[in-house]
Amino acid sequence: MFHESDVVLKANHIVKQFSAPGKKVLTACSDISLNVYKGKTLGIVGESGCGKSTLVRMLIQMDAPTSGEILCHGRDIVHLPEKEKRLNRQNMQMVFQDPLASFNPKMKIIDILTEPLMNFKRLKKSEKEKKAKELLGMVELSEDFLYRYPHSMSGGQRQRVGIARALSLEPEVLVCDEATSALDVSIQKTIIELLVKLQKEKDISIVFICHDIALIQAFAHQIAVMYLGHIVEVIPGEAVRTRAVHPYTQALLSSLFSIHMEQNCEIRSIEGEVPSPLDVLEGCPFQSRCSFCGSRCRTEKPKLREIRPGHQAACHRFG
Repeated sequence: MFHESDVVLKANHIVKQFSAPGKKVLTACSDISLNVYKGKTLGIVGESGCGKSTLVRMLIQMDAPTSGEILCHGRDIVHLPEKEKRLNRQNMQMVFQDPLASFNPKMKIIDILTEPLMNFKRLKKSEKEKKAKELLGMVELSEDFLYRYPHSMSGGQRQRVGIARALSLEPEVLVCDEATSALDVSIQKTIIELLVKLQKEKDISIVFICHDIALIQAFAHQIAVMYLGHIVEVIPGEAVRTRAVHPYTQALLSSLFSIHMEQNCEIRSIEGEVPSPLDVLEGCPFQSRCSFCGSRCRTEKPKLREIRPGHQAACHRFG
């Protein structure tokens, strides 16, 4: 299903650290290696504060990693000259969690949609209306929205405009940072269906950040589970419910509620609190909340190992 020749974007041993008061260091991302495959969706799931957004900000060159490399078709994009870095950003675009906050409230939809193309001099002023209509049609919105302002649209409509704006440059990789979390459940479904449709039509790769493992498993081809700055499991999307092995992934699945679940099915919360990233314990990052924690877990950090084709886990139980 996943072939090395199809890798569009590759993160190799990425580390991101920030200085903190008291001469401490906050490690937001710790030794992360991931692949983004052509035409596939990589879901990144985890609790708030685990480092998901920091990771994707590095992938699309909004932030630079402290160490490690990010390869786009085998070329390291971390150390590109500024001019080349700017041009390369056309290949990776982002859809934000709150579209209203990412739009200029004084700009009309026609200007919001065509602004990226105008910035890169890929569109003439006389062609703006035609192109904006084409982009609205792509995300199934009426031409009536052309001369509206963002505040006069619903959340779902604004998110469709955000998707259209991101795809206007025809990127290879589309990053969605909690792109559906602020929407009603019924609207979430239509946005996901739209993204799946556009992915098939344009053969684009999608990186989708989400804290809802039930949502992400419904359409992601591969899921990376993050905890406290670490990738603890990478697993095919369709195998999450039946083959997830890491205690944290299993805990996320056990805490899900469904209207289709049996009456005697127990919903279990994850015990304990997430430790401070400023005071990460030696050994496994999940040790303080894991019921399987042993002496080795407290002294030795588990490495991400392949336990079956396409499935990796960082747990001493699966060496």
